[in-house]
Amino acid sequence: MRSILHSTLNRRWCSQQWCGFPTPYFLGQRDGKKYHYSYNTRPHLYATKSVFVVQVEWKASGVKAEGGNELAPSQVKSAPLLQWSGVGPDDMHLVCMLDPDAPSRQDPRARHWLHWLVANVPGGVVSKGEVVAAYVGAGPPKGTGLHRYVLLVFKQPKKLRMDEVRIGADSGKGRSSFSVSKLLGKYKLPAAPVASNFFQAQWDQYVPTLHKQLAK
Repeated sequence: MRSILHSTLNRRWCSQQWCGFPTPYFLGQRDGKKYHYSYNTRPHLYATKSVFVVQVEWKASGVKAEGGNELAPSQVKSAPLLQWSGVGPDDMHLVCMLDPDAPSRQDPRARHWLHWLVANVPGGVVSKGEVVAAYVGAGPPKGTGLHRYVLLVFKQPKKLRMDEVRIGADSGKGRSSFSVSKLLGKYKLPAAPVASNFFQAQWDQYVPTLHKQLAK
């Protein structure tokens, strides 16, 4: 990572779209360069070419994550299909989806609420991976505005022996304030993802159903 972008426009764009991650993550593409957000003492946008975009599609509703577009919670109820470049048949990856704006962007005290975690994904086929936290769709509380939902893909050097407590789709336990950094450090995985993407969502009529599901 080399060029730090200091313009007012880029700082504003960064603060609106992306915040709070301990290592660089893919944000989007502008002027032919891929931008990442890096959270240090003072956050900046960096330009690099090291990360791919993960293609994210919810087949049932026909929608896709497209670098911060707004989707409805009712459109992302089931786990999406993921696809990213540079995957070999014997490669292993870890996939996660997080909400950095929980319970709201103004008061993110539960930041990085864990929506999905799958390890030991072989050859880019997420359905064949080891589910650690079952997929839970977007469920922003009413009146909290837009939340960002970030999907990250990390390369594993080998198959992992995951000793994490499994979290079902009907449980919110263990999801709040999840630390990706600690997980990566525990299993000695590279801190930078190989692919990522994100979308935004705000409350709709489906959210109470999801919250009831998580309260069982």
